[in-house]
Formats: sequence, structure tokens, C-alpha cells
Amino acid sequence: MNITQEKIDNLNSVVKVSINPEDYRERVEKAIKNQAKKAKLPGFRPGMVPASHIKKMYGKSILVDEINNLLNDSLNSYITDNNLDVLGQPLPKVDESKEFNWDYNDEFEFEYELGLAPEFTLDFSSADTLPYYDIKIDTETLESRIKNLRKSYGKMTNPEVSSDDDVLYSELTQLAPDGSVFDGGISNTASVRLDLVKDEEVKKSLIGLKKDDEVVVDLQKAFEGDAFQISRVLGISEDDAKDLKSSFRLTVKNVNRLEEADLNQEFFDKLFGPEVVKTEEEFREKVKGELEAMMVQNADQKLHNDMVSFGLQKYNLELPDEFLKRWLKATNQNLTEEELDKGYADFARNLKWTLIENKIMKENSLEIKYEDVFETAKQRLDAQFKMYSPQPLPEDQLAQYAVQFLQNKENANKIFEEVKTLKVLDFLKTVITLDKKEIEYNKFLELN
Repeated sequence: MNITQEKIDNLNSVVKVSINPEDYRERVEKAIKNQAKKAKLPGFRPGMVPASHIKKMYGKSILVDEINNLLNDSLNSYITDNNLDVLGQPLPKVDESKEFNWDYNDEFEFEYELGLAPEFTLDFSSADTLPYYDIKIDTETLESRIKNLRKSYGKMTNPEVSSDDDVLYSELTQLAPDGSVFDGGISNTASVRLDLVKDEEVKKSLIGLKKDDEVVVDLQKAFEGDAFQISRVLGISEDDAKDLKSSFRLTVKNVNRLEEADLNQEFFDKLFGPEVVKTEEEFREKVKGELEAMMVQNADQKLHNDMVSFGLQKYNLELPDEFLKRWLKATNQNLTEEELDKGYADFARNLKWTLIENKIMKENSLEIKYEDVFETAKQRLDAQFKMYSPQPLPEDQLAQYAVQFLQNKENANKIFEEVKTLKVLDFLKTVITLDKKEIEYNKFLELN
């Protein structure tokens, strides 16, 4: 076997693989014998089918399979042995002029296109400066958080007339274009939270309603096309909710209002434990401190975004774009030209930063351990649960949820990539200069 590489330029090359009969004959014969041992054919006892019979019946397909296996093994070994940093996978070059007999005596020659990663030298240093924000909680954000906490421990009442933060327990009935009830249409009874209704005109029509009042609602307009909220209210799938065009008759069954809990010792103890907080002033400072601790993640995310933009501009990497587009088409056969053109810029941007990240990890011996992934998964799940209840989950229960969460390959990959991002960011924090700036949360939001 002979493998040669022809460099087209710094980002593209063609690898030529020449295979002689002596390279594959032994592999093919072995595969035929193994097939004979396993074959179950009429007229032969199991495992007693002659190899010659298998060769006559299936020899050509076995030869094709073994040539493909040999090609893959040889090509992967060549790439590894020659330290080629390839992007995507090798793409076979189709040569219509070449025809093979597949008769065990053929000499084969195959060509593959390779897309190569650009070469560059890392030189992040203290001369590189980026802003890093110390986010303080503004009054509006603090009051909103306090209101949510008080509602979490409040009591439910049933006012006669709805207000803007109420919940309408309602029956929703799908209507036909002429306003009549749609025969066989969607009907569901659900709670409609007015604070989640985004369209002000629709929200206004739902304020001031009493039990048994009826109003026609365009749910797409009400939730501004949020398929999750529409599916939740109607009890249908998100896919069905995306395409739903009908209006609905909303009939109020009950008006529910969650009254805010009093700022007393009982409330403070439920949130933070007995006697940890004793006054309203201490309560506000405690909530503010917890929010500002949570804001560190927001500041890190902003720094990461700025770091990506800075790094991409600093190194200005070039990619084998035409090769990558062909590779994307070859590996995603349903991908249209329009989708490729629309999405390629983001794909290329992410790939460039991944190359920079990987080089930082490799050159600085940064490792990702399972315990890092596990702890990060726990933190993310804990943050999600706290959105619904301020009370923390027991450690053993949180760990159990994390194990279950990471058993999903997609979840595990997502957390792995997040840990890698954090590792790289923490490293770069020690290398570049951080220009620390204090900023209120509402002003910070304007930066994004």
C-alpha cells in the first residue's frame, strides 16, 4: 500500500491511497471464512458452509466491505501518524473514468480531499485588556425579586374581578374563521397567567373579567408566537402550537390571585432558616447579596462573549471554506443551499473559536475531569430548581438528578462544552488584563 499527500495550499490537500492485491487478499479471505462459520444456508449444517460457496455467493460484497475498512483504517492511521489537524472528515474524490473489476486482482487507487486547520501561535498576554463587570443590583431588580419571593410563599385568593398579575382558570375553545365553534377542534381547561401575556392589547382585554365572562383571544398574538406557552395553555405539542392560526373563546371559570406573604419572622425563617434574618433591612441585604453572587455568572458570560470577539479578531483565522461547505452538504443531505448560505458564517465563527479553545487547552495542559462535569451539572440543575422554589434541594437528591441528567448524551456533551469554556475563561483571566468596572444590573443589560 502506498499513501501520498499533495498539498494544494495551507488549508487543503489531496491524499492518494494505492492498494495492491497483497494488501487486501488476506483480509478478504479471513472475512469469507468468518462468514462461512456463521452462515445458515439450506442444504448445509450451521458452520459447515464451504468458504468457496460463500465466496461465490457474497465474495464481491465482502471484497467491497473489506476495501472500505482497509481504506478507513489506513487513512485514519496516516492522519494520526503525520499529525494532520484535519477539519470535518476526508471527502472522497469521485473519478468517473476509473472502473474496477472487483475480481480479487484489482489494483485500487482512491483520492480524498482534506480540509486542514490553520496554523497559528497563541500570544494572549497582559497587553490584552478587556472589561470585566462587577454587577450591582439596582432597586427595580431587587424589588422584582422580593415580590417573586413573597408570592412564592403567599396565599391564594379569589377576587371577583381580574387584575394584571392574576391567573385566569379558563376553558379555551377553538373557533372557526366565522367565529363559530370549530367542529372537532381543540378544547382545554387551563390556567392562563396574565403576567406571561406579552401583547398589551390582548392583556388589556383579559383585565376586569369576572367568572363566566367570555372573550375571544388570538393566542399567537397574546404570547408573541411562544410555542411553549401556547402548547401549555392548550395541552398540545409545541410543533402543533407553532402552526396554529385559530382564535379561541376564553371562558373564565375562576379568577385566582396570589397575595404576597407578609415580611415577618415566619417568612424569613422559611427562606433562610430559623433566626438567620430578623429584620426587613437584613432580608433586603440578604436577597441583594444572593442576587449579586448570581450576577458573577452573567459577568463571566459577558467576558466570554467579549473574549471570543477579541480572539477571533486577534488571530483572524482562515478556514478551507469551500471544502467545509462540501463536507456539510455531504454529511447533512437534507441541508439546502439556502440553509447552508444562511448558517455557514455562524458555523465558521464557532469553529474558529473552538480551534483557539482547543489550542489553549492543549498547550496549557488544561484537563476536564468527570467531577468537574458532575459539579457543573449539579449547579445548573440547582439554579433551575431555585427558579421555582427558594428552598435548596437536599444534596443527595440533587446528586441523583445530576446523574440522571448526564446519562443523556446530549446533556452530557452540553455540560462538557460548558466546563471547557469555563476552564479556558478561568485560564485567560490569569493571562490578560481585566479592566474591572462596577455597573448596575439594569445598565449591564443595555450592554448586551
